[in-house]
Amino acid sequence: MLKERRLAAEQIAAALWDAESAVDLALTKTATFTGVIPALRRQAGASALIGQEAMERASQAVVALAEARRALVEAHKELTIAQGQVGLGAIVMTDTGTGKPPITVTGAVRMRGRSLRAVAAA
Repeated sequence: MLKERRLAAEQIAAALWDAESAVDLALTKTATFTGVIPALRRQAGASALIGQEAMERASQAVVALAEARRALVEAHKELTIAQGQVGLGAIVMTDTGTGKPPITVTGAVRMRGRSLRAVAAA
């Protein structure tokens, strides 16, 4: 059973890291796009009215992506808690694809504000 739980955890972690990377990339590209609009408008000598609505919509997309990123970060925290709950608290999950630091969970597991410690097997 431990092997199956670990395999499932590794698959969930890989999917999470992919999602986090995708949102980070989308946020970066959308923020760059948002900044280009007024810069190029000014460079072209166009009125400040030109492209204003497009810039506002792009800014809304940045906010939405930032909210999506926050949701993924919160999901990540909850999965770290779940990792301990299924007996994988001592397992280190590493993302070799993005260079993120490994996620380590020590003997303490946080559950809704309470800290629990794993009991050593007799």
